Order: sequence, then C-alpha cells, then structure tokens
Amino acid sequence: MSQDNDSDLPRPIPDATPRPEDMLKPAPSPASAPAPANASAAPAPATPATGLPGRYEHVIEQFAHDYLRDRRSDRRWKTFFRLIWVTLFLLLVWSMFSTRHHGGATTGPHTALVEVRGEIAPDTEASAELINAALKAAFEDQGSEAVVLRINSPGGSPVQAGIVNDELKRLKALHNKKVYAVVEEICASGAYYIAAGADEIYVDKASVVGSIGVLMDGFGFTEVMKKVGVERRLMTAGENKGMLDPFSPVTPKQQAYAQAMLDQIHQQFIAVVREGRGARLKETPEMFSGLFWNGEQAIKLGLADGTGNLDYVAREVVKAEEVVDYTPRDNVAERIAKRFGAAMGEGAVKAMRSVTTIR
Repeated sequence: MSQDNDSDLPRPIPDATPRPEDMLKPAPSPASAPAPANASAAPAPATPATGLPGRYEHVIEQFAHDYLRDRRSDRRWKTFFRLIWVTLFLLLVWSMFSTRHHGGATTGPHTALVEVRGEIAPDTEASAELINAALKAAFEDQGSEAVVLRINSPGGSPVQAGIVNDELKRLKALHNKKVYAVVEEICASGAYYIAAGADEIYVDKASVVGSIGVLMDGFGFTEVMKKVGVERRLMTAGENKGMLDPFSPVTPKQQAYAQAMLDQIHQQFIAVVREGRGARLKETPEMFSGLFWNGEQAIKLGLADGTGNLDYVAREVVKAEEVVDYTPRDNVAERIAKRFGAAMGEGAVKAMRSVTTIR
C-alpha cells in the first residue's frame, strides 16, 4: 500500500474575497508596489503635468476641449435669445407710444384713404370714434386732395352711422374737399347710411348695395318656459320697464310703440339718402323697403354713380395717384390684449347681455 503524498495533491485556490481589515489599509504607493512578475515591458511613462499615462492625458484633453466648446455654444444661444426678448420688448414699448395712423403730415399731393370694414358698432374697427378720428386727420392734411371711404360692411348701428355721416358733412364744409365712397363686396344698411354722405359712390358691378331699412331682432322664450315648467319672476317699477324682455310676452301696446320707433328711425335714414343723392336718385316703391341690389342695378337706380375701385378713383377722379392710408390700426400691445384678454368670450358675453338690437 502506498501512502498519500501531499505534494501530489492540487494546491488550494486562494480566497480573493477582501477581508474587512484589509479594506481599511491604505493602498500601496506606486513606488512600493511590486512589479508584475510576467511584465515584459515597462508601463507607459507618466507626463510631468498630470502624472498620468500619455494615452489618458489625450482623453482628458479631448474631454476638456469638448466641454469648453459646449459651454461657449450655450452662452452664445443664451445671448441670442436674450437679445431677441429685449428686441421684442423694445418693439412692444415703441408700439404702445407710437402713432396709430399710417398717414401724417405730408408735402406731396395724395388721395387720403379711410377704411370702413366690418360691423359698424362701438368698440369695433368700424366704430364712429375711430372712423371720425381718421377722417379728421385726412381732411386736415394739407397734401390730401380728396378723401376716399373704402367700404366693405354689412351695416350696423344707425347711431354710429349717423355720427359718421354728420362728421362727414362738417368736415366737407370746413375744408372744402371732396369725399368719394368706393364699395368693394358690400355696402348695406348702416354702411350705405355713411356712403350717402359722399359726393360720389363707386361700386363694382357685382357689389351688394342698399338694404335701406331698420330692424330690431331678438328672441322670445315664453312658450319654451311653459313646456319646461319655468316661471319668470320679473318685477318692475313702470309698466313698460320690462318691454322686449325675451322671457315675457309682448303686449300689443308695446309692439306698436316699438314699431313706431323703428318707423321714425327709418324715415331718418330715408332723409339722409335723399339729401345725399339728390336728383340722381330714381325712387321706386322698393327703394326703401330693405331690398338690396348689385352694383350695376344700383347705378341705374341712382344709388351709385359708376364702377371703379380705389386705384381708379385716385388716378382718374381725384387725379392724385398716390394713396395714403389714414385708417386707425391696432398696435402690437392692443392686439395682444385683445387676443389674450377682453376678446376671449366677447361674443358670448354680448349674446347674454343684449338679445335685442337695432340695425
């Protein structure tokens, strides 16, 4: 029997798990660390600046270069956006204090233009306040040979239209300048009320002209309330204070009173048209019934004088081909305020606040 020889047994694998007491010991310095037994070549020499091998020095330099480049790019973009915001702020401040008119004191002869667009009503671009301000500036300019009202409006408030018509008469007599109305798409109701104050009216053959009448519109919900079972509790001091309330029935007396008022306003409208058009007007039974006509028919009826656009009138009638626009325009601050402020829900508020209007 042979005895076991310890030298023939495999050597045990050393435990590579670090012991807690070894982890607390400081790491040996590079000088005291033993050189690897199987090292065939010396390690890469360390650079004097960093004490790191050359290949690591290159990586660190590349990283630092990229980092600085990114930082410079970020600063450039931040500076760029700051300049943009400063520019926008300065433009906003400038627009708030700048003039609202395109026209101004000029030296050369020109045709003064005032636009009448959209509904004629307070707090709109076609309000009497804005139109009259533009007319005043256009008439007072020494270089304006005549004033052209370019109209594209379905009408609106007879009060606003009447204010503009009265101002036209005053300015014409004060400055002794002609006024011409140029109709684009439509010139109806209150818009024609304004156009009647012009010396001549020019249209396109397909323009819509007329609608000389007055209306009062609203809603009545009395039958709906009966079906739903809702009771209207309206208390007034004065028997007619609740007149035209949409939730209350209209009495014959109130209806007759409202009709008489509309007839009076209608007669005022007719008188303005007759005064403005004079002998050119060829009255028919339908002339003041609220009907409207195209431009070609309007010329035959004497509601217009001829066909022509703004350029034609400025060039051939006024004889001042240069056109200067005096129409008030909203500045940047006003447009922002309207878009994000009071304009939000304006239509709904108007509908709830006033269900009866006169046009």
